[in-house]
Amino acid sequence: METGSKRRALGRGLEELFYNEPIAYDKMEEKILTETPKEAITKVKISELRSNPYQPRQVFDENALEELASSIKEHGVFQPIIVKKSIKGYEIIAGERRVKASSIAGLEEIPAIIRDFTEEEMMEIALLENLQRENLNAIEESVAYKKLLDQLSLTQEQLAKRLGKSRSHITNMLGLLTLPKDIQKEISAKKITMGHARVLSKLDNSEQQRQLATKIIEEGLSVRQLEELTKSNETFERTHKIKTNTKKTSEYQYLEEELSDKLGTKVKIKSNKLEIKFVNNKDLNRLLEIMNLDVRS
Repeated sequence: METGSKRRALGRGLEELFYNEPIAYDKMEEKILTETPKEAITKVKISELRSNPYQPRQVFDENALEELASSIKEHGVFQPIIVKKSIKGYEIIAGERRVKASSIAGLEEIPAIIRDFTEEEMMEIALLENLQRENLNAIEESVAYKKLLDQLSLTQEQLAKRLGKSRSHITNMLGLLTLPKDIQKEISAKKITMGHARVLSKLDNSEQQRQLATKIIEEGLSVRQLEELTKSNETFERTHKIKTNTKKTSEYQYLEEELSDKLGTKVKIKSNKLEIKFVNNKDLNRLLEIMNLDVRS
């Protein structure tokens, strides 16, 4: 009775946190940790753990895992992972990087909080952790957005607000999923940038998209060169006409779009001011890292 009551309370807490604007994974994880008494934190065998089936991340940074493994060897695992009991062993709900790094460090067990999550909660937590804590590649991020939209029946505008992203960023990311799979692989491998991919996704002919993708990789076309090429050549079939905004110069509009795509958040340029939106301190640190700024207090 007590376990069921706690799980239902947690479910309401997750829903409340998720529908606040914007959502923050740290608050959600903090809620789970603070509601779990120390005696309820147990150790599970790493060999009995398997990935969350809703985990969007397919590629893990090996260097980052090695660094985390070194830290775990020296200090241990400070924060327990969150798991769900399954037919065989446990499914990882949050903390897969900690599990992989602990395995590299030679650990056989890891501290864990065991909770009976619903399928919807498993999906939400996995997606939120990765979207706000990890640097997903562009395709993984796009798939995560689509799953959240489908699972929670949100509009793109609602999702943008709750993630602290710009609506255009969400739209552009989802547009990548319309590209041929072979081009998506090149984007995941970072051979084609998000800026290039956004231009390609606006074309309606997959063969033309592939031809241009080859030119990008082999000839090193810039995003501006690619845009000029597709605009100047009437043979390129577009899904829709590019909208123009008479209130801004095309230069500012272009820069806003480029910065929004690069930073993954809303960017405005107005009255000689550059405004960059962030959700919380972790998101701010993420932006500083992207901009290669080392700010120390």
